[in-house]
Amino acid sequence: MQTIKAAVCHEFGAPLVIEQVQLAPPGMGEVEVTLDAVAICHSDISYAEGAWGGHLPAVYGHEAAGVITSTGSGVQGFAEGDSVVVTLIRSCGTCPSCAGGRPVICETPHDTMSGPLKTADGKPLDQAMACGAFAEKVVVDQRQIVKIPGDMGKDAAALVSCGVITGVGAVVNAAQLRAGQDVVVIGAGGVGLNAIQGARIAGARRIVAVDMSPEKLAIAKEFGATHGVLATEEKPWKAAFKALGGRGADAVLITVGAIPAYEQAPRYLARGGKAVLIGMPHSGAKASYEPVVLAAVGQGLIGSKMGDVVIQRDIPWMVDLYQQGRLKLDELISARWSLEQINEAIADTKTGSAKRNVIVFG
Repeated sequence: MQTIKAAVCHEFGAPLVIEQVQLAPPGMGEVEVTLDAVAICHSDISYAEGAWGGHLPAVYGHEAAGVITSTGSGVQGFAEGDSVVVTLIRSCGTCPSCAGGRPVICETPHDTMSGPLKTADGKPLDQAMACGAFAEKVVVDQRQIVKIPGDMGKDAAALVSCGVITGVGAVVNAAQLRAGQDVVVIGAGGVGLNAIQGARIAGARRIVAVDMSPEKLAIAKEFGATHGVLATEEKPWKAAFKALGGRGADAVLITVGAIPAYEQAPRYLARGGKAVLIGMPHSGAKASYEPVVLAAVGQGLIGSKMGDVVIQRDIPWMVDLYQQGRLKLDELISARWSLEQINEAIADTKTGSAKRNVIVFG
């Protein structure tokens, strides 16, 4: 096993510790990727705060990009030197969900505690979210990676592996938005901005961003929102109706984890509209609805994990849009930090002002 540097969580809610850890070589069907960049997602922060439980010690991080530096036996279609994005979507390819075209909800369990990571003294170390990308290198299954152009900036590419596919994918795959329909996006953070981009790319007529921050609403318009509504208004859905010409939205995408956003979401809907639940509240948090209203006007609620993407199909398409100048990635990066600055980067992300903070290596 080789030794690499990683940011390790030893206690929920405590600062991450930069230390040496052991990384096993890639096994059957696995690749080693030397990382150039990993973005900080709010899911990483929530996990590190204990919002959803999990094992400790652990290495978080799952929005990453780099270069393959070693391959295990049985790897097909990848070789050393390939530039790739690394995702947390580990799929078996054979369970009913995978066979049905929904690998993001693969039914085959994966034990991350028996993965390639160990502490410096050889004790178990959780490869959280099947990635453990707050580290110089990762060893992951070949199904978790997608090849990208070698000249594409890895800091921008890293964003595609979670925030971008989650936001854009929720629009095109979960909401199945048609050209000319209207959209409300609740939350103008990293995922919300990508949902706005997805709605613009899909041909939405009007896109209303809802957020607590006027500054974020201004940024949302740069990414394609046609209107902005402050969530602090007494009844923000009324302002959204006005922006949409006196009707509700065909799709409402909730990209934050705040329970009030989930409870209010149906109020923004048109008859027959659907609310897409994307953000991740803490375990145990509950929202309430009046079912008779949803039933009476044919509205629906649907959960969307990771944009319901098939990464081998959807990521190349999104990368191509980026290269054409139709998908903003560089503009999503708020700041770049070193691994040693990760706790500062996390603190900055928690203020809510950053779109995406990115850890860069080298």
